[in-house]
Parts: sequence; structure tokens; C-alpha cells
Amino acid sequence: MYNEVKLPIQTNLLKHLEQAILFVHKSGKIIKGNPSALSLLNISNTEMDQLTLADFFDENILFAEEVTRSLIELKNGYKMLIDIKSIKIDDDLFCLLMNKVSLENKTIEIKKHIERLREVSSEGLILFNQEYIIDCDLVFANMFGYTQEEIRGMNIEQLIDEKSTNTLEYINDYPGKSHELTGVRKNGETLHIELIDHPYMGEENMVRIAIIKDVSERVAHEKRLEYMAFFDELTDLPNRHYFIKILEDAINEAAETNESLAVYFIDLDYFKEINETLGYDFGDQVLVASAKRLQKFKAMNTFAARIGGDEFLILQRHITDAHPPIELAESLISVFEEPIIIDGIEVFTSFNIGISVFSKIVNTANDLIKHADSAMYVIKEEHRNNYKFFESSISEKFKTMLTMESDLRTAIKEGQFELHYQPQKSLVSKKIVGMEALLRWKHPTKGNIPPMDFIPLAEKTGLIIEIGDWVLKQACIQNKKWQMEGYEPIIVCVNLSAKQFHQKDLVEKIKKVLHDTGLEAKYLELEITESMAMSNEHYILKTMKRLRNLGVYVSIDDFGTGYSSLKYLSKFPITKLKIDKMFMDKKQKQNQAIVKSIIKMSHSLNMKVIAEGVETFEQFKFLEQEKCDVIQGYYFSKPLPPKDLSGFLRPSQTV
Repeated sequence: MYNEVKLPIQTNLLKHLEQAILFVHKSGKIIKGNPSALSLLNISNTEMDQLTLADFFDENILFAEEVTRSLIELKNGYKMLIDIKSIKIDDDLFCLLMNKVSLENKTIEIKKHIERLREVSSEGLILFNQEYIIDCDLVFANMFGYTQEEIRGMNIEQLIDEKSTNTLEYINDYPGKSHELTGVRKNGETLHIELIDHPYMGEENMVRIAIIKDVSERVAHEKRLEYMAFFDELTDLPNRHYFIKILEDAINEAAETNESLAVYFIDLDYFKEINETLGYDFGDQVLVASAKRLQKFKAMNTFAARIGGDEFLILQRHITDAHPPIELAESLISVFEEPIIIDGIEVFTSFNIGISVFSKIVNTANDLIKHADSAMYVIKEEHRNNYKFFESSISEKFKTMLTMESDLRTAIKEGQFELHYQPQKSLVSKKIVGMEALLRWKHPTKGNIPPMDFIPLAEKTGLIIEIGDWVLKQACIQNKKWQMEGYEPIIVCVNLSAKQFHQKDLVEKIKKVLHDTGLEAKYLELEITESMAMSNEHYILKTMKRLRNLGVYVSIDDFGTGYSSLKYLSKFPITKLKIDKMFMDKKQKQNQAIVKSIIKMSHSLNMKVIAEGVETFEQFKFLEQEKCDVIQGYYFSKPLPPKDLSGFLRPSQTV
């Protein structure tokens, strides 16, 4: 008779369901059960045909209602609670969905059982139903900042953040499972909790018992690890990993839309020197301030990241031509013209920017970043505080650079360097008042290598320190030699790189050179660039004052190419400003006006002015008319080796 009952599910499908399912006749006779049900009841398929529900449960669990739910202990000494959902199929057939629940079947005993289940005393206990909280322990009450009396009668939703209330709605379907929720303490603070829910069927309604654990510390740790995986902890900018992920997505989008994108590799000037002179904490503050300025460019089409040290990346999407990258690069440079003020110290920073653009050839994240990096190093060597687009010739240049670095190290060991000197003539006395020492590299096979080809590489590799020490000593030796030979004493000018000037022992090193060579300090002048002078005002000023106390002169080279102001120039103990040779170009209409302004400004500050790059009679006459103090350039003389300079050094000789 029972075998003729038609089940609402195919037998083949029933056996593959993980949920324990029994089909029973209204009399309690078991008609069919899947393997999960047989396992739960600990019976075989053969035994099932002879058994009824009464063999397993003392209570009747088949009711006239369409759906009922019960929590009943399994018979035969198993001491196991079974959560049973009874579904009425028709007047004769019922479907039972069963779940094992390991709790005792009385509320007081449940509480004691839960206490035994708790692994640590920091786990709280709560009893609640659909309407209100029935009871809780002291741990739970303290966790939320209430007393036990205050919590009793509250709705559990009052303790749960709105964002987690949806989770409460489906925990009934997953008894014994762990759920993470956001709780709300009495004072309004939030905490992360882990809730393990256990249902219990009372005589009238369902009671739920839950173990609650405060997992705020663990969640915070997980979030920190997740944050560190994608963001730079110091600046809060995305890191290289996150940038590459976004860049790869942008590349895929650009390929589909036929649009382009650009990657900017940005390097902060003189950051190493800032770290070494003002400390790493100060350097970190400079990075944070720089990052905040970069964040001003955050938009739908741009994405900025810090990849480490003083290097940053920016992605610009949806570009159609070269104008957007140029505009963004110029805006980036412009925003850093204002000094960064940290602890009352003004620091002028500038950026070198390399740009690579997505194309059929350059179409991977790695290539875009690598090419932007290469372009950045080129512009850093040629002209700081500027930008450059990547060109295929740059790759060849880097191969050449690797060979040159090896040659440069050999040149230091084998003494392939020599100094030439370019005379500086006073327009007032018409006499030679100084010589600028200029480095020359006489390669044994490649011949004379221009300084512009190897000085940037020497700075990048740090070899400039060793080379610079040699230049300083040789210039002092030569100047003293001219004096010993009976020539009228003059000043020798030596250029210092940023790395040299930021040496902590620079003043002591110069003092020793003067002592060893016998040259008086007043016949030595050190030249630093304008951008370098503005990069770290506090340290630069301190070092300049120590040099002047020693008797050495300090001048600003390439003046006019940076962004100094009268405020800073008036504070520095500078004796001379050298006008950059770019302003000698008459093709630029504003150049003469700029030169005039520089001369007047310098004289108002009691500084002398020297113009370099003077090559024509017209330039000479213009400078003479504007009362420029000293000139230097090919119009007067090119740089010469010491043996060819005797004609310029005769006492009282004029040209």
C-alpha cells in the first residue's frame, strides 16, 4: 500500500541531496528516506521498511498545519536533538527535513550546556526569540556596555548595526553556523562580533541560543593586512600592487574602446639629501605632504600611487591625443612650485616626470611603467623639474649608459680626468678676477667625452662624490700653483652637485683641502644651483654660513631657471649670482628684461652678478650697459687647460 504512494521528487534525485529527508505516511510509517536521513537515524535501507517514527521519537511530529517545526530528542540513548521541519504534502503524506542539534531539551540545561561549549570566558551567551531578548550572561552585557537587566526585553536588532540586520534574517536557516555581524554598544560605538546560533523549540515558540564573541581585534587586523596589500601605509596612497591591478583593467578597457592611456613615473628631487640632512622622520613628512598634493589630481580618469621611496605613479585614462598628458604634467610641476612647510622649515620640492603612452607596441602594465621610468631618468639627467615622453631611442641610451658607468669607474682608477679653466672677466676693472674649474674626461679610445654625457650618470651612481673630491683638490692645487709662480691671486670657482653639498662633513672636508694645498679660503668659491639652494632652506643656510665663516665664497649658479624669491636670497650669505646662459638668447624677447631685473635685484642685495654663455659682441655690450659685474663665455675665452692660461694671468694685463 505504502509503496504505491507517489513521491513529489524522483528517487534518483532524492539520494543526492545532502539535507536529511524522510517521507512518511500520516500513520507514522516511513515510506522513503535518503542516505543522509538513514545516516542520521543510524539505520539501513532494509530496516527502514519495518520502522515508524515512533521508533525514533516519543512525540508526534505530524500536525494538520502545512508547515511545523520541532526540536525533539532522538530515542534509544543517542542523546541527540533533532531539528525537524514537517511539511504536509497531502492528507496522507508528510515530508520531514531533519538537522542534528547538539543541545539539551530544557532551557536551564541549555544554558549550562552552552557554558560548557564556550571555549573561552570572553564569549557571551544570549537567549532570544523573534520578539525580544529573554536572558544573557554578564560577559555579553559587558561586551555591549549594558547591565543584564537593561538587555532583558530588548529586541536583538537594537544591538545590531543596520548594515548587519539582513544577516539576522537568514541565520535561522543555518543553525550551528558562524555569522559575523557589526554590533552597536550602548555608547554608540561599533564592534565586530561572531555569532553562533542554536535553535531550541519550547512549548509555544522557538527560542534561540547564541554564543557571541568579540572579534573586533581580529577584524581590525584582517582589514589592516588587506589595507597593506593595496595601500601605502605612510601616505595612504594605493601601492604598486594596486596600481598594476587598476592599470591592467584600464589597458583592457582601452583595447576595447580604442582609447588610450598614459602612465606618469614621478621622482622627487633631492629627497635623499633631505633624509640625510634633516632625518628620515622629516623626509616621511615631506612624502606625506607630497602625496596630499598628488591627491588633488584624483579624478574619474586619474589614479595615483606611491611605489616606494620618493617615487610615485599616476594613471591617466580616456585620452585621445597628446594634450591631456601635457596639461597634467605641467599642472603637476606647477603645484609643487609652492614650498612645503614642515615644523616651520620651508622645503622647495620639484618633480621629474617620465610619461609613457599606451600603444600597439607598449601595451602591458610592465612596459608602460618601465618606459615611463626610463623617460623620467632621462629628464632628470638633462633638466630637472620637467617632463618627458618615452621614445624608442631611450632604450638604446640606457644600454650605452651601462657601458659608460663601467668606463667611468675605470676613469677614476686610471686618472683619465683633467681640469680646464674658463676665465671670468670683470667689466669694471677689465681684469681676470676668477677661473671656473670645468671637468673633462679624456677617454683612451673614445676621445673627449662631454660633461653632459657623464656628470648626470656620476650623480646617479654616487661616483660624483669621489670625482667631486678630486676636482676640488686639483682646483685648489692649481690655483695655489699659479700664485707660487708669481701670478696675481684670483678666485677659482668649483661646482658642487647636490650630493656633494649635502654631505654632513662637507665643511670639514673643504677645510682639510685648503690646509693640505695651502690655498687661502678667500680664493675659493663654491657654486650651487638655484634649485638646489631652494630644496632645503634650513640645511643650506646653515652650511652656507659655516662656509662663509671659513672664508669660502658661495655663489648661485644657473640663476633664473628656478623659482627663488628675494626673501630667500636675502637670507643666504651669497656673494654672487650667475645668470644662466639661456637668458643670453636674444630670440626670446623677454630675456633682456629678465637679465636687467636680475642685475638690479642683485645689486640691491649687495651681490655681484656674473653672466655666463656670453658669445657675441652684442651680448657683451648689452651686459656692459646694464652694469653687469663679470662675464664668462666664448666671446672672451673658451675653457682651457692650465698650460694655455698663462697669457690671462699676467699681472695687470687687460683684454
